[in-house]
Amino acid sequence: MTRSDLVAQLAERFSQLTHRDTEFAVKTILDAMSDALARGHRIEIRGFGSFSINRRPPRVGRNPRSGEQVVIPEKLVPHFKPGKALRESVDAQVPVQDDPADKPLNKPATGD
Repeated sequence: MTRSDLVAQLAERFSQLTHRDTEFAVKTILDAMSDALARGHRIEIRGFGSFSINRRPPRVGRNPRSGEQVVIPEKLVPHFKPGKALRESVDAQVPVQDDPADKPLNKPATGD
């Protein structure tokens, strides 16, 4: 689902809101969440999950083109942990798909 899909679905569900109002509401919520994470706060939405910031320590990596060692600085990255209700609802609604690794490969006919 994209942001525009979310806006369209909310505008359809809440007919008293215009599409523009719905778009503004979604933008405001996402901006507030981004600002809170940027300030180092944790966001918890009961039944959905929590957003927090994880620290990735500095490390030494390699430039894939030259093989030269490169120092990669510390990074702060957003992290989402789904809540129990979200995990259970996803698990109950998603059909189990076949693992493609279990299927034999289709090889083209060689004509031998």
